[in-house]
Amino acid sequence: MEINRVCVLGGSGFVGSHVVQLLSAQHYIVRVPTRQRERAKSLILLPTVDVIELDVHDEIALASALRGVDAVINLVGVLHDAGGTRGFEQAHVALTRKLVTACRQRGVGRLLHMSALGADIHGPSKYQRTKGEAEALVRESPLDWTIFRPSVVFGRGDRFLNMFATLQKMLPLVVLGSPNARFQPAFVEDVATAFARSLNDRETFGRTYDLCGPRTYTLRDLVRLVGTITGHQRPIVGLNDTLSYLQAWMLEHLPFKLLTRDNYRSMKVDNVCGQPFPFDVRPAAIEAVAPVYLGKDSPRARYRAYRDHAGRASGQR
Repeated sequence: MEINRVCVLGGSGFVGSHVVQLLSAQHYIVRVPTRQRERAKSLILLPTVDVIELDVHDEIALASALRGVDAVINLVGVLHDAGGTRGFEQAHVALTRKLVTACRQRGVGRLLHMSALGADIHGPSKYQRTKGEAEALVRESPLDWTIFRPSVVFGRGDRFLNMFATLQKMLPLVVLGSPNARFQPAFVEDVATAFARSLNDRETFGRTYDLCGPRTYTLRDLVRLVGTITGHQRPIVGLNDTLSYLQAWMLEHLPFKLLTRDNYRSMKVDNVCGQPFPFDVRPAAIEAVAPVYLGKDSPRARYRAYRDHAGRASGQR
């Protein structure tokens, strides 16, 4: 059966909004459940997208959201354990269990599930372990499932590179924990393409795909690269393992979460791929994409804007 109607959990988030926009452009009928409809403003006006307000953690509401759809894409995930529905257990494990049950109740046979590179029920961090538990629930289900495990995802609006850009703009130097942690960041549009191309591809049923960009970086490399792009290069002071742990312990007590000890433990495992990007996608490198959205406030970008404005003004005389 060809899939035409898709429900996207987490569709109002960073990765989700790109997935929904791509599916809409390909004429899928897309349903996006969200607790706050205002969070999905950019999606409401898309012609084939229906944004509905409900709590996906409520089993009855979740089952109602799946009524009449052919497939579900689960993109729900949290990086910090805030407890309740924002905690790792609820967001990763409990929701996945409820979703599998709801799919069976509603006769939805196709499930695309976003996990994370490094997901492992025996991993050093709770984030990795709960992601691994969710993968196990999906694999044990009778559904036609596909699992995607991206490395850290970058793109306009990301919380990764933009965080380092903000820190270097504000601070005279960067005190960096786990500076040698390794990542292979994937561009958000490439990740969205993988989801869209697999949706009706029977060859992807029962398979797991790691999604990584073309290059591997240490955390220090990434911070330095962001500084170069934004024009706010700052000295980087890398911390040893003990001080990295203490930094994470201190930062996790801030009202806003920059880093936690669980993040520190996750970075003990290299976040890199052992396989090429699937679906004939040539993955974009950070150097090709990030200057478009990070470089807009750099001195060089401001100079270009001033020069362009002056040129337009002179042409109007």
